[in-house]
Amino acid sequence: MRIFGRVRQRPSTDWRLATNRAFTLIDDGRYEDADALLTRAADLEPWLSESWFNLALLHKFRHDWEQARSAGLRAVALLEKDAGAPDWWNVGIAATALQDWPLARRAWQAWGLPVPGASSVADEPLGMELGGAAVRLSPEGEAEVVWGHRLDPARIEVRNIPLPSSGRRWGEVVLHDGVPRGERTTVLDGGSAVFPVFDEIELWAPSAVPTWVVLIEAASEEDRDALERLAADAGYAAEDWSSSVRLLCRSCSESRMPSEEGDGLAQHDPHDHSVPGRPGPLGHTGAGTRWSPERECGIAAPSGLVRGLLDGWVADRPDARAWRDLEEVC
Repeated sequence: MRIFGRVRQRPSTDWRLATNRAFTLIDDGRYEDADALLTRAADLEPWLSESWFNLALLHKFRHDWEQARSAGLRAVALLEKDAGAPDWWNVGIAATALQDWPLARRAWQAWGLPVPGASSVADEPLGMELGGAAVRLSPEGEAEVVWGHRLDPARIEVRNIPLPSSGRRWGEVVLHDGVPRGERTTVLDGGSAVFPVFDEIELWAPSAVPTWVVLIEAASEEDRDALERLAADAGYAAEDWSSSVRLLCRSCSESRMPSEEGDGLAQHDPHDHSVPGRPGPLGHTGAGTRWSPERECGIAAPSGLVRGLLDGWVADRPDARAWRDLEEVC
């Protein structure tokens, strides 16, 4: 852990010892013990913005958003120069978690981001339209990187259909951290585009749309694409996991990895299933040069619609399409 240094004078030895020990405990997941030490450090040096920044950071790790907001506001009140300070980013995340939209706007503006409609819709959620990005779901477990649409600096709407092991669904909005861990590159309009990968902090808004897994027989890629278009036209999603999911080790997942041609939101930009120390449970790899008709697909659709979607897809080309083994998995 790095402690940001912006001190007016050198803090005491006791402050530095308590703070250094606290971050060692945080790295070990011992948040309660770290809280006691960082609280002591803040009592020793209450004038120091780092004292409150560190407490806000700890409360963010614990998802204690009321405390994170309170400590973060004390930190920014002590800043000598607040523009672009990381203290404001932590305040913005806490405010977003609490749906404190006036404070979120203030935080992102203080960080240096343009916030549209800041005065006229201060009590409504931000709509900053920051484009595509990737988010790592369950970063401490069976991590999966999926594509999404950034609603503001701390929220991403998931646009892939996550694997069931993630516990996440298509269309959910997740709160994410501010520092990217990894990047994905993709071809966009003939050039190369780079998208950051952010770590999920927690689920912000759940989706009521269940995830299904189904085995399909598709004679060609065009047949597979027809199912995905049919689901999209109905306002939902289908995704060929057999070609859209690839396995990566943790180190590769957190580095810059190439994607496929697309816009960072397309179904066939790969998303990644990376588990520390072992391969993922499904064993998918990227699409090869030879087409295999049997595909494992994820579908995000209501229970009253999913079978009708599949039957309608088959009815258009019954000699080239079939489905079986439909199961709700998340």
